[in-house]
Amino acid sequence: MMSLVAAPLSYAPMAPVSAVSTRAASPQMAFGKAELEALAKEQNPVLGYWDPIGLADIDLWGQGTEASIAWIRHAEIKHGRIAMAGFVGFIAAANFDNLGHFSWVGSMYASPTVGSGLSAPAVWDALPFLAKLQIIGAIGIFEHISEDKNFLAADGMTHYMRGGKPGYMPTFKANVHPVPLNLWDPFGFTKGLTEEQKAKKLNAEVNNGRLAMIGLMGFISASCVPGSVPALDGIIPYYDGDVMAPFSPTGGMESMWTIGKMW
Repeated sequence: MMSLVAAPLSYAPMAPVSAVSTRAASPQMAFGKAELEALAKEQNPVLGYWDPIGLADIDLWGQGTEASIAWIRHAEIKHGRIAMAGFVGFIAAANFDNLGHFSWVGSMYASPTVGSGLSAPAVWDALPFLAKLQIIGAIGIFEHISEDKNFLAADGMTHYMRGGKPGYMPTFKANVHPVPLNLWDPFGFTKGLTEEQKAKKLNAEVNNGRLAMIGLMGFISASCVPGSVPALDGIIPYYDGDVMAPFSPTGGMESMWTIGKMW
């Protein structure tokens, strides 16, 4: 999902540091359409604010446009982060034969079940069904942590739709966790940054995420529809499965039947 409420052309130049306000780092509940327009110009001064379908004016679940804007901003940041990881993962899968020359990379990437020489979508298809469920379950846990008011309150934060920071991932202060490190900045490299510096870095992250979403969809399109992305012809291997049926290469109904039998 890529939000249209701010410019999707991530590779346009950003405003200088002095022009970046602290809104991106510390948004308040008063963050409405006017603030969104100013933020869009900071993130992409060439294109600026662009919202052709009026996403900034919708009222999701009757909670007001400000909460809706926060929800859309959070979704864009989160999907951008996943797309950046997916973009790198797709490249790693496509170049496994080259990476395999380095034993430590090959041992991290391959497994007896999956093997080597597969494209990124084919790697997912080759995973055992229970392994897929394990991955989905882990994602669900992180989603719960990011939305849970107790985890947020332990950090002195509130939900992003209640004046908190879109894109904020809570620490584990609200719960005992075996790993004494945070998911975000585990070694505290950003503790000394000013709010202005954090705002600029978040804007850069959003722009990078937008470009990664475009790039990842280009990879997927090229793999499923040969010729759809001419620049990638002969580079991205063809995938004959169904990217819209993540639990089965043959279709979604078979996957749902498998899940039903397990329960």
